[in-house]
Amino acid sequence: MIGLGFVYAVAGAMFLAFAVLGARDGRWFNAAFHLLLAVSLLLGDRLGDIGNGLLVIALIVVAASGRMRSRRTDDIVEPRPRGSWLFAPALIIPATALAGTLAFKFVPTIVDPKQGTLVALTLGVLLALLACYAWLRPAPTAPFREGLRLMDDIGWAAVLPQMLASLGAVFAVSGVGDVVGSLAGQAIPHGSVIGAVIAYGLGMALFTMVMGNAFAAFPVMAAAIGLPLLVRVYGADPAPVAAIGMLAGFCGTLMTPMAANFNLVPAALLDLKDRSGVIKAQIPTALPLLLFNILLLWLVIR
Repeated sequence: MIGLGFVYAVAGAMFLAFAVLGARDGRWFNAAFHLLLAVSLLLGDRLGDIGNGLLVIALIVVAASGRMRSRRTDDIVEPRPRGSWLFAPALIIPATALAGTLAFKFVPTIVDPKQGTLVALTLGVLLALLACYAWLRPAPTAPFREGLRLMDDIGWAAVLPQMLASLGAVFAVSGVGDVVGSLAGQAIPHGSVIGAVIAYGLGMALFTMVMGNAFAAFPVMAAAIGLPLLVRVYGADPAPVAAIGMLAGFCGTLMTPMAANFNLVPAALLDLKDRSGVIKAQIPTALPLLLFNILLLWLVIR
């Protein structure tokens, strides 16, 4: 059955290609960083907890060394003008993801139903890549070199989503959600639905700002308020509670430098003088969206 193993294999092969190209350029620390990521994706389930823990420590050591560097700008090959048609291959990805998500439901013995969207998304990336090869006729390594250039510009922040999502799981297992729930229970007036909704929505945004990732904040707030209060006490449907909670968390993502891959990296790639420029531009959108999500959740529960 095709599932997450297929997704990890494709991503691992990509990082392995990045490692090989980085080594060929003599950028050994970049190559080591991408090789460690490739090993994590390709062999992570075979390494065990200790092996994966050592791998993460090695990633941190390489990233903290300060020896990772980008390619020279004169190595970049400028593409020939293609107009708006250049966006066509990019549209293949969401189209395939949507079509695959709907179609894979009818072949549950071939594709894991729980991972159908991710499998379809990965297939979309591969189809888009093949379409670019057929249409643009680049050198075989050109897509990987350009991908490597982007990854090198992003640097160590490329692993932040995985790290922060893991942090959320660790917090949930260690009982942080129970502690937060106990404190929230003392602050929320007894029987107040709107109080619980506000605590949940604001908590998702604030924890996301602290932790840098809504996926890291969600296990904590779901264990603290989402499940025990909104679902079990007030009878809310878990699906909208989870979905709207994540949207509230994303509002926090827009307002924090901790979400470096969303906020600090774009500022660096765009050469903005103000490193917080992206955040400042997003706050006027994030705050009304957060208020709307809290109001929407309250209406759903009522």
